[in-house]
Parts: sequence; C-alpha cells; structure tokens
Amino acid sequence: MPFTLHGLPVSQGIAIGHVHLVSHALLEVNHYHVAPKHLADEIERLDGAIATVQGELVGLKAATTSGQAHSEVGAFVDLQMMMLADPMLTDTARELIKSRGCNAEWALVQQMEHLVDQFRQIEDPYLRERQADVVQVVERLVKVLLGHPGHLPPKRRDGLGTIIVAHDLSPSDTIGFRDHNISGFVTDVGGPTSHTAIVARSLKIPAVVGLHHVRDLVEDDELVIVDGTRGIIIVAPDERIVEEYRLRRSELEIERSKLNRLRDTRATTLDGETINLLCNIETPKDMAAVKTVKADGIGLYRTEFLFMGRDVLPDEEEQYEAYRAVVKAMPDKPVTIRTFDLGADKALDRAHARVEPNPALGLRAVRYSLAEPKMFLTQLRALLRASVHGQMQIMVPMLAHAQEIDQTLRLIDKAKAELRAEKIKFNEAVPVGGMIEIPAAALALGMFIRRLSFLSIGTNDLIQYTLAIDRADEAVVHLYDPLHPAVLKLVAGTISAGARFGMPVSVCGEMAGDPEYTLLLLGMGLRNFSMHPSNILEIKQQVLRADLGELAPKVQRILKMDEQARVREAVQRLAL
Repeated sequence: MPFTLHGLPVSQGIAIGHVHLVSHALLEVNHYHVAPKHLADEIERLDGAIATVQGELVGLKAATTSGQAHSEVGAFVDLQMMMLADPMLTDTARELIKSRGCNAEWALVQQMEHLVDQFRQIEDPYLRERQADVVQVVERLVKVLLGHPGHLPPKRRDGLGTIIVAHDLSPSDTIGFRDHNISGFVTDVGGPTSHTAIVARSLKIPAVVGLHHVRDLVEDDELVIVDGTRGIIIVAPDERIVEEYRLRRSELEIERSKLNRLRDTRATTLDGETINLLCNIETPKDMAAVKTVKADGIGLYRTEFLFMGRDVLPDEEEQYEAYRAVVKAMPDKPVTIRTFDLGADKALDRAHARVEPNPALGLRAVRYSLAEPKMFLTQLRALLRASVHGQMQIMVPMLAHAQEIDQTLRLIDKAKAELRAEKIKFNEAVPVGGMIEIPAAALALGMFIRRLSFLSIGTNDLIQYTLAIDRADEAVVHLYDPLHPAVLKLVAGTISAGARFGMPVSVCGEMAGDPEYTLLLLGMGLRNFSMHPSNILEIKQQVLRADLGELAPKVQRILKMDEQARVREAVQRLAL
C-alpha cells in the first residue's frame, strides 16, 4: 500500500525509480590492542590508506577540471583533500596509534568525533554542515582500511532510474553515480546547503533531504517517487499515482526546455521595466555557469571560500588573482565582491580559535574583519587592485553600527594610500556597499545610506535573526518563514528607503532565487535580484510575465496583513 514521507525539498523535479540503499555502518569500528612491535606497521597501514584516498580525490578533481562534474563538486573535493592533509586529523590519529597502542580505524574515528564536536559549535549553517566533510573523509579511509570499497548500483533495464537512499552523500558519491542512470537523491540528514542539496541542484537531479529515518522505511529495489519540488517521497505507488507523476514530470521537462529559450531575452516586465538578474558565486570556477545563463553580473562573490579549511591563509597575491579572474570574466558588467564572512568560531587559525557560546551573535563577518585589521587590510588591498579590471564593487557583511562602516572606510583609505605610495593602480572611486542582514540595520537605514553606495539584503540571516530561528536546526526549521509579516516589513522598508534616496538595493539571499517570491519582491520595488545561476532562467520567466503597475498596489495590501496564513494566500494569488 502506498505511503508518503515528507522532507525538505532542495532540488526541484520529479524522479520515478527503484531504491538503492547506501550503507552507513562503516564507522562503527572495532577497537583492539596493537602490540608495540607492530605499531610501525599499523602507522604504515594508515599511511597507505591515506595515499589511496589521496589518489581517489585527485581522480575526482580531474573529473571536475575535464568537465565531467560541476565546479561546485570540485570545491568540495578541494576541501576534503585539505582535510585529508590536515595534521589535526592524520597526525593526531598517528599519535593515538602510538600512545594508546590501538588500531588505525579506531584512532581515526576517535579523532573524527572530536573534530565533529568542534564543527557542531559553529553557528553558520553552511560551515557547520562541513562536519560532513570530516566524516566522509574518514569514511573513505575506513573503507580502504577494512577492504570494503563502495559499490555502484547497476544500470536498470526497465527504463526506470535509480533512487539513491542514504544517511548522507558526499560529492564523490554523486560523481561516482553519474553514469548509472541516477534519477534522484533521498537522505536522512541535510539541509539547503548540504552536499546532497548543492550537488543535486548543480546536476539538476531531484532531491529531498532531512527525512530522518527514511532508510528504515524503504527497501532495496522498492519503487518510489521523489518530488523534489514539494519535498515528498511516495513509497510503493500504484500505477495510477505513477502515471500522474509521469505526466507532471513531462510537463516540467517541457517547461525546462522552454526556459532555455530565454537565455538571450532581456528580463523586462510587461510594462517595460528592466530587471537585473545577477548571480551568487563561491569561486572563479563558477563563472562558466554564470556565462551559460547570460546573467547581468555578479551580485555576491563569497570570498570566505578562499579562506576555509586552511592553516596558511591566502596572501594578497593569491586573493588578487582570484578576484581579478572574476572581474575580467564579466567585462562591462557589475561584480560585487563581499569581504570575508568568517568568525573566530570557524577556526581559520586552529591555534588561536575562540569558542563562543553563541557564534551567530559573536565575533563574525565585519566584526571579525575589524578585529583582525592586518588580515582585513590584505584583503582590501587585493580587492582594490582587482578593481581596475572592470566594474567591481566591495560589499561589507553583517553591518549594524555606524562605527563599523567608518572603521571599514578608514581601512579602505589606508589601503588606497599604501597602493598610491607603491604606484599600484586601482579604482579611486570603487563603490562600497553593505549587507542588510540584521533587523537593527533594516530599522536604522539612514546611517548606512549616508555612508555607502549600495545595499544588498541578505534574507537568509535577516529571517533567522528576526524570527530567532536557526534554519539548519531540523527541530525548528518549520518555523523559518520568509513570509512572516515582520520579515516582509523589513525587506520592503529597505527597498523603499533605497528608492527614496536613490540608492541601489538588491536581494542576494535565497528569496531572490525562489520563484514563489519573485512577484512579491517586484511589487515591493526590487529591481536587482542575485541568486544561484541555476535559478536565473526561472526567475526571468516570472519577470517577463509581471505587470508592475498591477503588482504594486496588491503587494502594499499584503504588507498591511499581520497573519501569516493570509499573507501566504495573498502571495499565491499574485500569480493568478
């Protein structure tokens, strides 16, 4: 009899196929004593496993550079390679073998658990989920040590694909599955920024995550339907349900093919208003996807990905080369580069990492930058040097106080003075903007408008801080609601203030890339959207169907509502 499971929709589309269960019991390893005379052999066994996994990761990296896998996958592989080489993992495991006379598998798992505990203290949802990288690297090592290489599902002959059902999936898993007619991914854990979510979106494979115990509720080879748009899994569907979803899938495929025709179409509303659709990126490698959808520029380049997972931080030259590559790749188009959004809790320097009781409210983003002026000045110099290569602008995250802006601007002036003295070229008039992510900033915009050249609303953090909800916490994620009246008032107020004072405002959080909210944001007056490249064409379609003259009064009525249910109904009616 069919039954339905509900999870988090993270990659749109519909998949119909048979379950392939992926085991998650590898890390339950035995602990046994190794005689002193055999400890050197045990360490050699560990080193052999490390060398084998390094080879595997190098192969996966080659797949990304040859175009067989998405560039985002390459970024995750880079991160796992760095973790594999990190003394905190491998050297400590060797020391455990010698000091405790234990087997390599047990030493690795013990140190993994210690590192995972550290990651769990990180507030930022993306970086907290990177604990999965530690687990997956150790899992690969344990597989080699135990002689249990993973197996891939066989290609099916009945025309249906395979649905991978796992506790969690790594980027390497998804690359390995690419030639095996994989139709969908389903996992017990994960959120919008988990590996499974990001890689599934980049490969355009439907995925639902956060189902908790899905592996205990389905069987190998069982027929399932994955609705990655609604976050639904239908187990053992009858023929009537299968036919219904086949029809829906066909409709979605037709819509997707139509979207491809919009690449060369300018995003203009029915009443002639031009809308700018920009992209969010993490590394210069993402520029290929940006160019494919012919975006209007870069609305958010997250520079912290240059700093993550390293013991030696990138110097000025390395940063300059990365920033220059992105700016030069977008001639005559704006490129907004955000200064690093990092915090002491994120262990850039493990020897001096601070453990904070609540890192989200502690030393992070611009606060951390100003607390590390030498490190910040290096980044600002690199950014200024890159500014001569195109229309680059600098964006500062998590502003809440006027003095934060003033201190940042003074450091920028200092960087300019140094470059002038060294006769290094830069754009003297490079625009400097700020992110509105804290309710206090959205409620006191005057001090930002007087000092900055543009604003960008980071809706992900703005919603979290407004509603006091961690969107990565599955216990409260159902309360994370972009349509809460308080959130809408803050977003609309920021857009309105920007228009009133002639200051450009964009939205670069997930709301900008969700077609459910496009008409709402347009009606608020938003003209600059920034999102993942894969969302550009769908948002463009919404823009092309919009009439701003009709939308504006409807949205103003929505902003006066104070019941979330009524707001949601009214937003849904905007598309009718």
